Amino acid sequence: MTQHDLDVLDEIQRRVLWLATRIVDAANHDRATGDGVKVGGHQASSASLVTAMTALWFAHLDAEDRVAVKPHASPVFHAIQYLLGNLDRSYLPRLRARGGLQSYPSRTKDPDSVDFSTGSVGLGAAAPLFAAATRRYVDAHFGARPHSRFVALIGDAELDEGNIWEAVADPATTGLGNVMWLVDFNRQSLDRVVPGIRINQWRGQFEAAGWHVVEVKYGRRLAEAYARPGGEALRDWIDAMPNEQYQSLFGLTGPALRKQFLDGAPTGIDKLIAHVDDEELGPLVTDLGGHDLQAMLDAYAQCDAVTDRPSVVFAYTVKGWGLPIAGNPRNHSALLSSEQVDTLRTAQGLTAETEWDRLDPASQAGIQAGARREALSRAPRERALGVTVPESTGVRANKPISTQEAFGRVLVDLARDREVGRYLVTTAPDVATSTNLAGFINKTGVFAPTEQRSWTEDRMLRWTESPAGQHIELGISEMNLFLLLGQLGLSWDLSGQPLLPVGTVYDPFVLRGLDAFLYGTYSGSRFVVAGTPSGITLAPEGGAHQSTITASVGLELPGVTFVEPAYAATLDWLLCDALGQIAGGSVPAATAAPAEDGAYYFRLSTRPLDQAPFEAARARLGDAVLRRQVVAGAYRLVDAHQAYPHLVDAPVVQLAASGAVLPEVLAAAAELADEGIAAHVVDVTSLDRLYRAWQRTLRQGVRTATVPSVPGALRSAFADRVPVVTVHDAASHAMAWLGSAVGAPAVPLGVDEFGQSGSVAELYELHDLLPGSIVNAALAAIALR
Repeated sequence: MTQHDLDVLDEIQRRVLWLATRIVDAANHDRATGDGVKVGGHQASSASLVTAMTALWFAHLDAEDRVAVKPHASPVFHAIQYLLGNLDRSYLPRLRARGGLQSYPSRTKDPDSVDFSTGSVGLGAAAPLFAAATRRYVDAHFGARPHSRFVALIGDAELDEGNIWEAVADPATTGLGNVMWLVDFNRQSLDRVVPGIRINQWRGQFEAAGWHVVEVKYGRRLAEAYARPGGEALRDWIDAMPNEQYQSLFGLTGPALRKQFLDGAPTGIDKLIAHVDDEELGPLVTDLGGHDLQAMLDAYAQCDAVTDRPSVVFAYTVKGWGLPIAGNPRNHSALLSSEQVDTLRTAQGLTAETEWDRLDPASQAGIQAGARREALSRAPRERALGVTVPESTGVRANKPISTQEAFGRVLVDLARDREVGRYLVTTAPDVATSTNLAGFINKTGVFAPTEQRSWTEDRMLRWTESPAGQHIELGISEMNLFLLLGQLGLSWDLSGQPLLPVGTVYDPFVLRGLDAFLYGTYSGSRFVVAGTPSGITLAPEGGAHQSTITASVGLELPGVTFVEPAYAATLDWLLCDALGQIAGGSVPAATAAPAEDGAYYFRLSTRPLDQAPFEAARARLGDAVLRRQVVAGAYRLVDAHQAYPHLVDAPVVQLAASGAVLPEVLAAAAELADEGIAAHVVDVTSLDRLYRAWQRTLRQGVRTATVPSVPGALRSAFADRVPVVTVHDAASHAMAWLGSAVGAPAVPLGVDEFGQSGSVAELYELHDLLPGSIVNAALAAIALR
């Protein structure tokens, strides 16, 4: 690149620095919030990446490239998008305001186009790695897409996050030559200057994982100084200087800076810099490569040249580059004063009237911005898959069967569907066989970038590894599971190919991957995950493996529909419905709710259940009505007045339950009938859909000052306003709200303590889930009324 081009880029980066700084300043000083709460922002953390990001967007990226921007550099990203003409000027003063620019880049909430949401540190960094793994899968199955580079801009302190190293080490992410991570190595975190020379450790870890490592440490001035006689000694001293000492130089000038720089230096260093006057010494010894445009572009080119493995660039930067708070140990959340902002504005040649202007389109910088806008423009992506998922695979069972086994059968049947099967892709963190994906994998194979030879013969597991495989096997990392599912669920946008992603994990360990689960759904990803086995029904495994709060997590996570079927046919209907919604077809008539836009969490069990009670309900209601109620969230499994006609005038109670505890609930209903009490049994298939339906009517009543109506799903399952007992192999509060929804007294039963080893009956007794306890709870509920 010529010096003229670099001068143009330098002009652009100075304007980017100004806008990023002013965006934060305006949010804090120009806008009255009226609540006394600090708005905040990160002027210093933004400034350290200005050079790297200017070089990327204004000289390096192509339209198909995808970039994750570290959370605290969001003002820089928005400044760049504004200069490219992709963001309206009205948003610039609205950082962290309602309907304005988000605190951190968001795919779903920002007005400009964000490739990867960031915010929970470490996750945005790893997301492009799994997006590249997804692209490799898409290219192998559907033909090569236009070449894309997947880039992550991350802070050095993010490398403290464990999920970073889980992602780097997973076999599923090896060999991705279109990935580049750029580490903003400013040697500062939120509270401190990062102690020690961590980069040697990090370099070793990346190299051990097979990554290509590039360091951009020094700018041109220091490089020239090193080339002079004695320059090697100067370099050795700067390399050996503690981070804390080096950072302290940025707050000093003149003789004080020289004294600090030479403190502890080897003999002779003072003579090497004696010819450098005090005014030039600071710019010389703090000349870092992360703020040298040519050095950054050279580093990007080096990464492009290495195509057989991911690359990581360590760009040495100054936190607060170009600002009066540069290098200050406490500058992380520091804000420039109004006087400092005025000085910076004047230095840019701007006034209060012109400070938000874009680059002059007739200038070289404006021409460059216009050209880059055209080069980076993208056509809209189509999210709908364009296939119809059947309402049911028709799974049947002549003997007791668990929902986990039924789940495996349904997937195998869907894999046989010529229209749907090719889009299914499954993944699991080393638990595929024990979560019943083996049948699907035997049929479709394991995905590998190249054909792999099988060295063993196993009649039960025929795991052919090839580019045609449709199962991506992961190491034991639940974070990686949800990160991969999240990117598979965004493949329609990031790789131009919608997929039907399905993942499995032991339900207790959903919590291990919860941050990545939330990250995926916040980003608008759509996938199915099955947590199985679950609950204290997994009795022999002991307390550590018995999930109790996961039902609450599924119910409360935005962008997630929680489902807990008990019977094979209900699972079949619900899984087909979920995949149908992901495929982007029309809203099925069975759902009383608007189209759902998010992920689906199935909580399944290994406990075989007799299917006869469901078949009796099916005969009573018919498939059409029953399926509509099952998909809406609940149905009456046993109608006491039909099952026990002699109890038509008896006291009535409703027993509501989900999943594995239905046999105990049915037995309790029979005991209550013997005691002269009519007990309806409601199978709650989706607490989530019931709750949302109830909340919609409540919110409508609140907003219109009218009496809320009873939603159809609740009305059909709980036709009578009579006492309720909720029974759940999970924390009791997850279903306790049903009493309020029905408008009747409720007694919730569940698991509110850590479990332990034992048989199912022993543990159900311990937590009051046996029929006798349910009967007593029903009597208590009736007494409360």
